[in-house]
Amino acid sequence: MTMANLTEGMIAPDFTLPRDGGAAVSLSQFKGKSVVLFFYPKDDTSGCTAESIAFSALLSAFSAANAVVIGVSPDSVKKHDKFAKKYDLSVILAADEEKTVLNAYGVWVEKSMYGRKYMGVERTTVLIGADGLVRRVWEKVKVPGHAEEVLAAAQGLANGSDGK
Repeated sequence: MTMANLTEGMIAPDFTLPRDGGAAVSLSQFKGKSVVLFFYPKDDTSGCTAESIAFSALLSAFSAANAVVIGVSPDSVKKHDKFAKKYDLSVILAADEEKTVLNAYGVWVEKSMYGRKYMGVERTTVLIGADGLVRRVWEKVKVPGHAEEVLAAAQGLANGSDGK
């Protein structure tokens, strides 16, 4: 699987973004750990909420697999804070209002709904190995069961497989 400019085995583009709680989060701060980046369209919508809750529910298992989970959307830090509080989310939520990371990972795309074209986030998850390389890309994610599938891949990486 490949996105427009993201392929398995390449070095994941580094980034620093503001995050919920007002701090910043950088990919480079997690060297030596696997990183799960889940790109989602919008806080507090049904699919995005279900996905964020599912990843939060599995966070201790991700931690046990030496993996960090970061949700990225174009929403503001303020919206992320409200979203995290409302649903008691424990994953990191990064705010990419400028869409620099969304573009770097190729997930800011033209979408179509009811014949109307618009730009938006393609729900995508990227598993980055402890070595900083893209290990797996899930495109056009369907939320049910997805967090569990990503966890299995992260556990595989932790156990020495390639995350497939």
